[in-house]
Amino acid sequence: MTMSPSSAHSRSGRASHGSPIDTDGPRIPLYTTEFAADPHGAYREMRRRYGSLVPVELAPGVSATLVIGYYAAVRIFNDPDHFPADPRTWQQDVPTDCPILPMMQWRPNARRSDGAAHARYRQANVAGLNGVDHYSLHETVARVAMPLINSFSADGSADLIRQYAFPLSFEVLNAILGCPAELAQRAATGMAAIFEGVDADRGNAMLMESLTELIELKRAEPGDDVATRLLRHPVELSETELVHQLATLYGAGIEPQQNLIVNTLLLILSDERFGGSVLGGSLSTRDALDEVLFNDPPVSNLCIRFPKQPILIDDVWLPAHQPVVISMAACSTDPAISTEQYLGNRAHLSFGGGPHMCPANSLSYLIAQDAIDQLLDALPEIRLAVPTSELTWRPGPFHRALTALPVVFPESTVPLV
Repeated sequence: MTMSPSSAHSRSGRASHGSPIDTDGPRIPLYTTEFAADPHGAYREMRRRYGSLVPVELAPGVSATLVIGYYAAVRIFNDPDHFPADPRTWQQDVPTDCPILPMMQWRPNARRSDGAAHARYRQANVAGLNGVDHYSLHETVARVAMPLINSFSADGSADLIRQYAFPLSFEVLNAILGCPAELAQRAATGMAAIFEGVDADRGNAMLMESLTELIELKRAEPGDDVATRLLRHPVELSETELVHQLATLYGAGIEPQQNLIVNTLLLILSDERFGGSVLGGSLSTRDALDEVLFNDPPVSNLCIRFPKQPILIDDVWLPAHQPVVISMAACSTDPAISTEQYLGNRAHLSFGGGPHMCPANSLSYLIAQDAIDQLLDALPEIRLAVPTSELTWRPGPFHRALTALPVVFPESTVPLV
């Protein structure tokens, strides 16, 4: 990857009038198990050393600037003319076997487009998502949750990721999109590989093939679902464009949704402020969700932008066409804005901001809240099976994801209905 000459550094190590990418010191890797184990400690050290813009590596040899300042992030979100989302110039110099290229490369979708193309894709996506009936979605979550809880309630223990949050997120998204289970399984497997950056190229191919089959199915058998609404939208998306809109929805609807549910359950089960209060009724699940979206959002670093030309932010020159990654986790806990008062506070950046803000945030809240409430109503004495210090987090530059969430509870042989 082409880099501009190294800039001068101040004694503090922070680049002065030069990009953090040009640092002559080591870049901070975001893909290690050490970073996954204590990202907030890493963010504090980043802030002390570099300020709001930090030189990082997203994968070995893949440099980027991480934005950890709230106001810098808001400026970038709301200035798509200078900070477009289109990565095509950058990716020309990226090896095809780069493990995170499938996550970052250009696709004909709203996330990776700007201007008229972005508006066209977003219009279709918003219309497709707005057609989801919220009352029916409550029923769908309950219908999916009950048999899942019944499948382990008599055991007295469970892994809430493998046995609850993943299958629930998976099945609910399939219902929203109108995707049969076999096609959906292949799509989910492909998307997981892309998020992990492990065999991501094969995962990308699997995702595209399965969603192409879904489009063919919806042409033959339309339904009351997002896929059909995308297919029929007046902007007349091509088959390739349709597949990539659906891929975006799978990217947002399984892995991040699962992690939002799990991270919130961890908070409720490990923090007395929330555990006793949520189960006792003085604090709502929505309050717990908001604290997680501030502190441990399921997608912690993303919303990638590629400046059109060198641009100065916070006394730092960002180079043209190099990735600028917004740390939603670090920005939302920036001391410049953080009050640690989360009740009723929706000022986090976990759904992005500006014209690219996630259009499915209300659906995500609803699904997560219902999933958590169903579980806690059914198993009110549920608790963690191990100390929080024994829980492990999956490495990766983009997500905040546990490897497992083991719990125990009194055995129950009375099935939910």
